[in-house]
Amino acid sequence: MSETHEAAGFTIVESLVAILVVTILLAAIAPVLSLSVATRVQSRRVELATQAAKAYIDAVRTQKITAPTESGTNTPSNNPAPTATGTLTCTANSYCTAPTGTSLYCVDFDSTNSCETNSLTDMVVQAFRYNPNNSNSNPAITGYTLGLRVYRSDAFRSSATLLKNTATSKTTQRTFTPGIGQKTAPLVEMTADISDIVPKYSDLCARFSGGCN
Repeated sequence: MSETHEAAGFTIVESLVAILVVTILLAAIAPVLSLSVATRVQSRRVELATQAAKAYIDAVRTQKITAPTESGTNTPSNNPAPTATGTLTCTANSYCTAPTGTSLYCVDFDSTNSCETNSLTDMVVQAFRYNPNNSNSNPAITGYTLGLRVYRSDAFRSSATLLKNTATSKTTQRTFTPGIGQKTAPLVEMTADISDIVPKYSDLCARFSGGCN
């Protein structure tokens, strides 16, 4: 008595259909995964930039870092953005020697003892101070406003003037991004009031164009 064995398993056609379905599903979710990864990376950059800005402000306030030179402007938007020259000469936790023209401070997050144009985590703080209503007075007595922009160190890789916020447009990088982000735009912009002595209310009011009324 003979036995008949039926063929078991998937046919070639069924296997090809399964592969096609999986390919379509992967193609559908790939953009979502890419967007998720890019947003997480950008969020981390903004977090590091915020840490760099706050650390710089605290160091200036406690006089561990020399304050930047007087900018002579009364709003952050009037202060020019730095011009990248393709090189970045910065020792960790000190002011850069190149490019020149603005007070650029290196915050080294990857422990290489310098800020490099190929670093993914190093931050460069552009700092300026101003006191519009007391430009000729002693800032150690009247205090001043400290303005900051924080850029990625790789923004200085090419030769170009970097971006900044203006009175009519905002260029600060967003946390949500579908790609690598706009490298030449600042990650963070902020200001802080600095006084080397016990501050007086009148000095604080004098640093605002409209006063405190």
